[in-house]
Amino acid sequence: MSARLHEFKDGATLAESLADRVAGVLADAVAARGKATLAVSGGSTPKAFFKALSGRDLDWSKVTITLVDERFVPADNARSNHLLVADNLLQGKAKEAGFLPLYRAAGSAEEAARIVSADAESLGHPFDVAILGMGTDGHTASFFPGGNRLAEAISDETPRGVITMEAEGAGEPRLTFTFASLQDARLLVLHIEGQGKKDVLAAAEGDGPETDMPVRAILRRAATPVDIYWAP
Repeated sequence: MSARLHEFKDGATLAESLADRVAGVLADAVAARGKATLAVSGGSTPKAFFKALSGRDLDWSKVTITLVDERFVPADNARSNHLLVADNLLQGKAKEAGFLPLYRAAGSAEEAARIVSADAESLGHPFDVAILGMGTDGHTASFFPGGNRLAEAISDETPRGVITMEAEGAGEPRLTFTFASLQDARLLVLHIEGQGKKDVLAAAEGDGPETDMPVRAILRRAATPVDIYWAP
């Protein structure tokens, strides 16, 4: 396991620091390769970070943003991660960025996953930056305990791309990038806030099966050291 913990006095300070770090990595990628990729997560935790990042100076027209995972709902649905990103990140300077959505108006989540996996090839790999969150059940991305395709999603053998996931705690069917797609991002961040999440992290860093707390797959097996950003 290789993880580095960065602690901040509050969420606002964390958001600014993480925005600086991510903007720096994206700018370096644009300078080195002429383009950059950023995969972000949903939930309420990243909103302040998204707003901070959207104001950073870089050549956003060379950046493509996508989602680590998404509910199989249209972009105007209140539970859509796409909507969260559109309202909080694809604003200001970052309006110039490209966006690769995971939801597609396909007949099924499985069909949408096939379409997105093909589209995502154009991004190249690894991602320059992947920002993960974590639920109180120890899930990350849409790797849910009890998920119908959990073993496949977190397996080293499953190729890069997007697959579907259904789980009791997940609500709608999900679309999620596989472990292989996320684990070697040039900057791999786990962004969590609150003492409750820190306690969950401590449990995840202990012994036990990855299937019980799937964030363990990232903490234990990611090729890139995980940078954990935490504030109370």
